[in-house]
Amino acid sequence: MPQVMVYMTAADAAEAARIGRALVERRLAACANVLGPIRSFYWWDGKVQDDAEVALVAKTRADLVPALTAAVKELHSYQVPCVVALPVADGNPDFLAWIEAETSKP
Repeated sequence: MPQVMVYMTAADAAEAARIGRALVERRLAACANVLGPIRSFYWWDGKVQDDAEVALVAKTRADLVPALTAAVKELHSYQVPCVVALPVADGNPDFLAWIEAETSKP
């Protein structure tokens, strides 16, 4: 099964940690990393916004992205949270196998 890295943003570190932990507990991701503060510029409500956010990356299987996205939308404070999956082209075979094992239901 192909693996992906899912990039997300959150309002703050607490929200990112809560979402990341929930994704791992639900086995929708093998691992979630809270990367820390970022500064984001984006269009919202007809004007350019300038906000502090926190980046979050989850490692998972491609087939779990729809369920992961639904979970993030359920848990997130934003109306339209950023959830984008980026394909993993290659990597440590042992790590990629670990992602597969940890996202499979026991």
